[in-house]
Amino acid sequence: MSKVISDLFNLSGKVALITGGGRGLGKAMARGFAEAGADIFIASRTSSELEIAAEEIASGLDVRVNWMSVDMTDRGQVEHLARESVAQLGKVDILVNNAGSNIPAAIDQIVDEEWDQMVELNLSGCMRLMRALIPAMKERNWGRVINISSILGLAGKETRDVYCATKAALIGLTEAAALDVGPSNVTVNAIAPGPFLTELPGNLLTDEQKKFFAKRTALGRWGHPEELVGPALMMASEAGSFVTGTCVTVDGGVLARCI
Repeated sequence: MSKVISDLFNLSGKVALITGGGRGLGKAMARGFAEAGADIFIASRTSSELEIAAEEIASGLDVRVNWMSVDMTDRGQVEHLARESVAQLGKVDILVNNAGSNIPAAIDQIVDEEWDQMVELNLSGCMRLMRALIPAMKERNWGRVINISSILGLAGKETRDVYCATKAALIGLTEAAALDVGPSNVTVNAIAPGPFLTELPGNLLTDEQKKFFAKRTALGRWGHPEELVGPALMMASEAGSFVTGTCVTVDGGVLARCI
């Protein structure tokens, strides 16, 4: 790789905060950013999971990897995460809002408490971290925000009403926030992953459903978490300096099908 190209993707001296960083897509992105030279702060609910993930992310690399257990549905804990990540690593240059979940329910079966929980986790927590961390990015005249949405934020599926609603709203938040902060050289983008066989779909779907989703892709298979690293690294680095306010679909071709 030429020096010019490698410099575009170099994150040395940067600090990245990745929520949901203890496993799956979050851990894969954290490792990719660490390999590009960034110091890493990961957060999720499970301390034991985070401790193991931090060791794996840092393995063989000369970077700092810190972590904190956080319930992203708790407003106070989210605000504490923003403060603590800066206190421990000095700043946050790159924010990846990756934490999210899904409680399947058809529109006439949605429970208010579950709706509120998913809105807090999938949408409001993302807003709060952006609100807390973007001012310092603007002061430094450099920042990157990557919101992990879903292809279900771009299209619907039965019984995924709450998930679809929150992930679509996250794309709208991304677009508006990009306009707010663009003059300060801060970019805000979204990624809409398709079928990546992480723990969440692995637990929710039957074997037949997994085969169905694999067949919906153009490639005939589920994605591997590491295959999200490239698009995320582009958005997090100088390689994506003129990319903002957009949502990149990484779905193996699912949305290319009309039927």
